[in-house]
Amino acid sequence: MSAKNRLWYLIGVLLLLAGLAHLGVLAVAGGPWDGPVSWRKPFTFGVSFGLSVLTLAWVARWLPLRPRARGLLVGAFTVASVLEVTLISLQAWRGVPSHFNMETGLDTLVSRGLAGAGGVLIAVVVAMTIAAFRPNPAVPPSVRLAVRAGFATLLAAMAVGGVMIARGVIAVTTGDQRLAYTIGTSMKPAHAVLMHGVLLLPALAWLLSHTRRAERDRVRLVRLATWTYVAVAGAVSVLALAGYAPISPSTASVLCAGAVSGLGVGALVLDRAGIGSGAERP
Repeated sequence: MSAKNRLWYLIGVLLLLAGLAHLGVLAVAGGPWDGPVSWRKPFTFGVSFGLSVLTLAWVARWLPLRPRARGLLVGAFTVASVLEVTLISLQAWRGVPSHFNMETGLDTLVSRGLAGAGGVLIAVVVAMTIAAFRPNPAVPPSVRLAVRAGFATLLAAMAVGGVMIARGVIAVTTGDQRLAYTIGTSMKPAHAVLMHGVLLLPALAWLLSHTRRAERDRVRLVRLATWTYVAVAGAVSVLALAGYAPISPSTASVLCAGAVSGLGVGALVLDRAGIGSGAERP
């Protein structure tokens, strides 16, 4: 593993720990779980962005990119993720909303910083998604399918996030800040359920590559997992857009991230440890 990759992994772990630390603060200090001002926000953003940095640092090796281009893309995503988590944590400690908050000069600067970092994240994901769909015969078909599907769903998550930000900003500029928070909250489940397919599906393909199954069987299983994931994500997204949420959007976000964390982190740990014989490694 290169020094740069070690750095990205270290930063991803630190973001995860920062998120978990804020869960501890919530447990000690108390306060609301939902709403624009809550310790839940730095917790969920820290865990989600930490997981995303770890994922992209791991999955990017399967993309047909030159090492320098790969490093620049993962590095840009990591820096933007650190900025997002830092600014959200800053506002949580100040006791004010992080998104759509234009009350003071500092609040406006933070909101613009979050929007700018979000733009970088979207640009990186677009570039990586395009690379994922380029021919890459060096990677097994099952892994290639999983990576492409994962980046496609991540791009969809970014699109939902972009719509959330755009609609929220429009609401704020027209003087309805409460509507901005309502819009953001209503679309959280759709954003969350699409966010971590880029970890779940490649992790499944990687684990299957350490079994005795034939490659054609691995492709079938990855395809089945992909369509199942897309169906669930589609159903959650439609329900969210219709305004129906059986559980709170914030809780849905946490459950979604937690559901993929176990398998994803397990695959990352096993891969770093080199466990699995006879694997088809890219």
